[in-house]
Amino acid sequence: MKCNVLVVDDEINSLKVLSATLKREKFNVETSQTGEDALLRLKNNHFDLVISDYKLPGIDGETLLEKIKVKNPTVPVILLTAYGTIEKAVNAMRKGAYTYLTKPVNLNILVSVVRGAVKEREREFKDDIPGRYQFLNIIGKSKPMQEVFSMIQRVGKTDAGVLVLGETGTGKELVARAIYYTSLRADNPFIPIDCTTIPAELMESELFGYEKGAFTCAYDKKIGLIEMAKGGTIFFDEVGDLDFTLQKKLLRFLQEKELHRLGGKNKIKVDVRVIAATNRNIEEAVKKGEFRADLYYRLNVITIHIPPLRERKEDIPLIASHFLEICSKKNKKAIRGFDQIVMDILTNYDWPGNVRELENVIERAAILCPYDPIDVECLPRKLKLMAEEESPEIEELNLLELEKRFILKALDKTSWNQSKAASLLGITRKQLRTKMKNLSCYRVKQII
Repeated sequence: MKCNVLVVDDEINSLKVLSATLKREKFNVETSQTGEDALLRLKNNHFDLVISDYKLPGIDGETLLEKIKVKNPTVPVILLTAYGTIEKAVNAMRKGAYTYLTKPVNLNILVSVVRGAVKEREREFKDDIPGRYQFLNIIGKSKPMQEVFSMIQRVGKTDAGVLVLGETGTGKELVARAIYYTSLRADNPFIPIDCTTIPAELMESELFGYEKGAFTCAYDKKIGLIEMAKGGTIFFDEVGDLDFTLQKKLLRFLQEKELHRLGGKNKIKVDVRVIAATNRNIEEAVKKGEFRADLYYRLNVITIHIPPLRERKEDIPLIASHFLEICSKKNKKAIRGFDQIVMDILTNYDWPGNVRELENVIERAAILCPYDPIDVECLPRKLKLMAEEESPEIEELNLLELEKRFILKALDKTSWNQSKAASLLGITRKQLRTKMKNLSCYRVKQII
């Protein structure tokens, strides 16, 4: 599989030289002249490596690095810098840059460094997946998720059809994209199709396309989504909701690997890999006659089941912290953690909406929370009620234990600023310090 490289530099001559050099080494190269354009390309395309000048119009190379590491933490970033900014480049390495090279760049060294970065990334994916907590934006240290990571690695390099099963919000499309990114088709398109959003009467023309004059308003030829994915991967999300008539036509395509556009006479060969996903009990749907058994068996060569969040609660602190980091940066806040009470609530809640619901709760809290760490008051009402239900009755605690709890809560709310905490409690700082000493109120750093 060819490696996709994005080169970012506002100097056109530099872009031409770097691009030509890397293309000679058989890399696929795209170029950008601004950090903003680079981020847009990274959002819409898959890249294995980014090479960026430190000085750019708009956001500079270091800021670009930070944004890349939030969205694409596994992508190596090489910075190009003039001698005057070496110190800044070294600082950027502490933030996750792979390395830096000084300008004018020695092209032989550049090629060597690029090869090393790509090999190191490939080695990480090949050897260390079972022990990773994050794999292509999927997060989890639990045994079920490590098994999902392992399965992605095993099926990625094959052309086998894959059926991804899981409840709404578990991340089925993320798994489909991870299979695509690790496949031999990653240089070609990934086309997602949501079977629940396209009306049944339009789905056939969307999938297979049509010829000019095929029906009223067909003023020109249209290429269908399946044909657009030629050489790549097509992803049928919520395939269990696909119209029954279309199920037969999809099966015919999967068997013959060819299609007819509506109104067309010629057969068109299309080589694509098919990944499908559903939140339905698909076997039950087959028994009820709501889904074709032959299509089910055709899609279900390999099955990957994504467990709901309630079955992997040990992943919740990791996922919540990941979303909090993203949301804090997005909203320009310095929120670094959660009250222990909040983390207990997040861990004990069953999350019927799974990871998507958790992400929404964390984003809401990051927006509303005026302080660090996240407090119960920043949670939605249903989670606040959980806090009230889990609060111990007064007879279960003696007075000293209650006092200690209030003091620790005040300290957490104020990031352990004793003056502010004392003010919240209505006592002097000296009184607070005395109580902290007598009640053994120590600050314990939460590690997630």
